[in-house]
Amino acid sequence: MRRGWKMALSGGLRCCRRILSWVPVLVIVLVVLWSYYAYVFELCLVTVLSPAEKVIYLILYHAIFVFFAWTYWKSIFTLPQQPNQKFHLSYTDKERYDNEERPEVQKQMLVDMAKKLPVYTRTGSGAVRFCERCHLIKPDRCHHCSVCAMCVLKMDHHCPWVNNCIGFSNYKFFLQFLAYSVLYCLYIATTVFSYFIKYWRGELPSVRSKFHVLFLLFVACMFFVSLVILFGYHCWLVSRNKTTLEAFCTPVFTSGLEKNGFNLGFIKNIQQVFGNNKKFWLIPIGSSPGDGHFFPTRSMNEAQNPLLASEESWEEEDDSQDYSEGLSSLAVETET
Repeated sequence: MRRGWKMALSGGLRCCRRILSWVPVLVIVLVVLWSYYAYVFELCLVTVLSPAEKVIYLILYHAIFVFFAWTYWKSIFTLPQQPNQKFHLSYTDKERYDNEERPEVQKQMLVDMAKKLPVYTRTGSGAVRFCERCHLIKPDRCHHCSVCAMCVLKMDHHCPWVNNCIGFSNYKFFLQFLAYSVLYCLYIATTVFSYFIKYWRGELPSVRSKFHVLFLLFVACMFFVSLVILFGYHCWLVSRNKTTLEAFCTPVFTSGLEKNGFNLGFIKNIQQVFGNNKKFWLIPIGSSPGDGHFFPTRSMNEAQNPLLASEESWEEEDDSQDYSEGLSSLAVETET
């Protein structure tokens, strides 16, 4: 009986947690719906007097709004991608692993299994990255999300504002959502500002629309500042081909720590997220290359292009040459 009560309580808590996890999304949706009403009705249809200006404002606003809402929808409802079956332990392997009491033998079992998989990253101690909860060998850049209770391919972070885990399947949509959010706030702020000034100077009658327009500018500017910072940070991550987790914790490869292990160069880094076809870069359609289980590394890229591997050594040689030339010129000066 007591066990039944505990199970019921645990189930109830999980249900409450799921419901509460949608609160941040609900807040964003309500703010967006209010901004739509305030901009379309209170600003464009009531405050703006010029018919031509109304039409231009509404067309541009709805064009941005469609992409903003579309990318937000995709960020929320695109499910995180999990590792496929070949990374999971088989039933017999799981039995052997669980029954083995010696940690060193368990470690060696994972090493033998990992040899058959395209896995090149390790834990801080050099061991194979294994998830005890999901019973699988983690692919490179895969991490276990405690909120989603699953391993997520190329996990970046869990975002409460979309109530979803951002990873390989939806990172492109999340970046697009940030970009269109910045554009949405910027467009509202720039078009509302002139009417904000008119209300401030008393050039327009003090009606109900005044408060919507004033508050609309304030909210747009507030969100714009925070979103620009977040979007700029993720642009930097994309340019280096890093995830948020990798920026805070340097990945360990079989050869050791490598903070730029997945950095393939600026253009290729962008293509790793948005794909090779530039026509799909601005549209929320899945175009990221690969299946999320394997990612090219800098060492592989350098092996294909020896010039990249030689670049750092060239720089070091140039520095040493400049240094030696400086010493020789200094010696000549002292002799004279």
